[in-house]
Amino acid sequence: MKTRKVQIGDRVIGGGMPILIQSMTNTKTEDVAATVAQIHALEKAGCEIVRCTVPTEEAAKALKEIKKQISIPLVADIHFDYRLAIAAIKNGADKVRINPGNIGSTSRVRAVVKCAADRNIPIRVGVNSGSLEKEFLEKYHGVTAEGLVESALRQAQVIEDMGYDNLVISIKSSDVMMCVRAHELIADKTDHPLHVGITEAGTIWRGSMKSAIGLGIILHEGIGDTIRVSLTGDPVEEVKTAKFILKELGLRSFGGVEVVSCPTCGRTQIDLIGLANQVEKLVAQYPLNIRVAVMGCVVNGPGEAREADLGIAGGKGEGLLIRHGQIIRKVPESELLAALKNELDNWQADEAD
Repeated sequence: MKTRKVQIGDRVIGGGMPILIQSMTNTKTEDVAATVAQIHALEKAGCEIVRCTVPTEEAAKALKEIKKQISIPLVADIHFDYRLAIAAIKNGADKVRINPGNIGSTSRVRAVVKCAADRNIPIRVGVNSGSLEKEFLEKYHGVTAEGLVESALRQAQVIEDMGYDNLVISIKSSDVMMCVRAHELIADKTDHPLHVGITEAGTIWRGSMKSAIGLGIILHEGIGDTIRVSLTGDPVEEVKTAKFILKELGLRSFGGVEVVSCPTCGRTQIDLIGLANQVEKLVAQYPLNIRVAVMGCVVNGPGEAREADLGIAGGKGEGLLIRHGQIIRKVPESELLAALKNELDNWQADEAD
């Protein structure tokens, strides 16, 4: 999908640029220290644009201090009070997220648009299935993909009619296939960049599954310019899931060790489940762009491990350590993790040289 480029702080979405990862803080924005600490954690995990809710004047004022302490663009999430959108922009927000339908009168929307235009700050027009206007609920007999698209395009048109088109559009639903259908429909009707996500996806496990399915389909169809995975939990997990989705689709490369492991079966004679979980935690420490295989038995283990850069193939209370397809040595089960760590340390040292 060919879309316009939109600049958010020092980042750009749309126009064929890499799909950027967003998340949202769940701290009280008024608490500058807590919000900055969470944003730093998100940055470290790979978040590229962060959004904060601005429900009060104090929150809007806090943005100014938060901006001084972070290095990624900051988006202000606004509902109902147009004055908070204006205050957020004046305090340094790099983008504002509004729904013109809940801002109020045309004059109030116009005041927000003028303030954004004066500073060339993009506006994200957001429509969710939970906030779809009564008009479209009645027209389409409930929440539908068609209703979401028509609502979003109308909201965007309101702002365009005011002479401003520095816009990003989002249409979200917790219904995965409805969300997919909505994006397929809107892709042919606008060239504004699209912020894509499955809203209110759920807990870390369930929400990650729903997001992987929905975003996987949408992004694979060439639709979407920036994404947020919405999870009930630590927002750092949103970023991890988003990176995984983009990497597995071949849309971004983030480096880092990839772990492949077998599902186990009755042939497994070591604690492969425990070992695989330990390995996954271990490799997170290494900025190496390699693949590590953790395999459980002699049937597929050695062959699969040969396809990886480093591998462990389990036997009865022991395992083989394999590097580039060559068996290095046999190791007791209790020493497998330490042996793998030693190999990773050596690999990292070799790359540093």
